[in-house]
Amino acid sequence: MIRLLIITGFITLSCGPSGPDFDEDHAFEYLLKQCDFGPRNPSSEGYYKCLEFMLEELDKTADDIIIQEFSYQEKKNRTRHELQNVIARYNTDSEFQTIISCHWDTRPWADSEENRKDRNQPIIGANDGASGVAVLLELAKIMGESPPPIGVNLVFFDGEDMGIPGENETYCQGSRFFAKNLPIPKPNEAINLDMVADKQLHLPVEKYSLEFHPELVRYLWNRADDLGLDAFDITPQNAIYDDHVPLYQIAGIPAIDLIDFKYPNSYANFWHTMDDLPENCSAESLGQVGRLMVDYIYNRCLLYTSPSPRDVEESRMPSSA
Repeated sequence: MIRLLIITGFITLSCGPSGPDFDEDHAFEYLLKQCDFGPRNPSSEGYYKCLEFMLEELDKTADDIIIQEFSYQEKKNRTRHELQNVIARYNTDSEFQTIISCHWDTRPWADSEENRKDRNQPIIGANDGASGVAVLLELAKIMGESPPPIGVNLVFFDGEDMGIPGENETYCQGSRFFAKNLPIPKPNEAINLDMVADKQLHLPVEKYSLEFHPELVRYLWNRADDLGLDAFDITPQNAIYDDHVPLYQIAGIPAIDLIDFKYPNSYANFWHTMDDLPENCSAESLGQVGRLMVDYIYNRCLLYTSPSPRDVEESRMPSSA
């Protein structure tokens, strides 16, 4: 089936499924490797080990790597941390540029833990942290082997999860700094991945995403349906302050969020607890998200169709030859 969407300024041609395979088992190995480092909350030993590992993997394939350093004092304990956003760029010369992002830090305290004595302990963050990184690292491997037809910027945001509940401005420090100080030319759009490895993965439409970039939401969820990815649900549900919000509100980048709101389901909670562990995640879930991202990278063919009046006039002029 071919679906043609006419959008202001360009045509998006959605072709049948093609492109490289996404190896979900290898992606899950990336998740396990991060968890083996222990908690990756800023300034921890696991944090620096994970940063070194990510840079080693990205250096194998990226056309360019940017480390965007910044400092932030978290509000709960008034501790200052030196933080790093990591940007791995592919096909930097392409006119069309996209961001696929995640956060790579983990929550410094398990404040949703039922056991009160554990609420100040850092979490492993298998789903909330490692899952997005795992998908992006596997995409990096794929693009190293099969260069993408569009420009892709893999962005690993730091300092996403040091916030105080109810105080949005204390979350998403990496994306806020990135949006205020763009280290790359402004991309055309962005997709953020968060909490995408839940064994009971359910990805409804996040409501801010529908406001910020409705065309991309329709495009991706339609493609998920075409590809038989049953974790995707076109029903709009919650709105959440995640890394896509600063990208849109500060930098003006149309951005969406792929996020599972209920981990694992409506009857239990592993989010921000000591139970956010690899055994509660699955390679199949990473595969559903990864296959959609591969399809997006290799099949979102952008054909610009709105030439300026000057271009039209010049096209009518006879050649000087």
